[in-house]
Amino acid sequence: QLQLVESGGALVQRGGSLRLSCLASGFGFKDAFMSWYRQAPGKERESVASITSTGTGTGYADSVKGRFTISRDNAKNTVYLQMNNLQPEDTAVYYCHANFVNEYWGQGTQVTVSS
Repeated sequence: QLQLVESGGALVQRGGSLRLSCLASGFGFKDAFMSWYRQAPGKERESVASITSTGTGTGYADSVKGRFTISRDNAKNTVYLQMNNLQPEDTAVYYCHANFVNEYWGQGTQVTVSS
């Protein structure tokens, strides 16, 4: 079973950058398809970025393409989300998600972008 713990959320100004981290514990991370989701107040949770188990394949929501980069370090059991040129509409709770036999969610980390 996997447990996921996100970190790195903060208050940042428009145009700023943040890097989110998601540390996984338990077996299976190296074989897990990993994703970052976000949920803004009053909105549904949406997929932001995904990465295959080997890290060779990635995918992004149109709204973050060119600004966000997902990566992973299987030796450290960690997946990252580098977020550049942040905008107020990126304000949300960001969740780490693992798909490995079952689905697993982290507790979320708050990202707030001020204008």
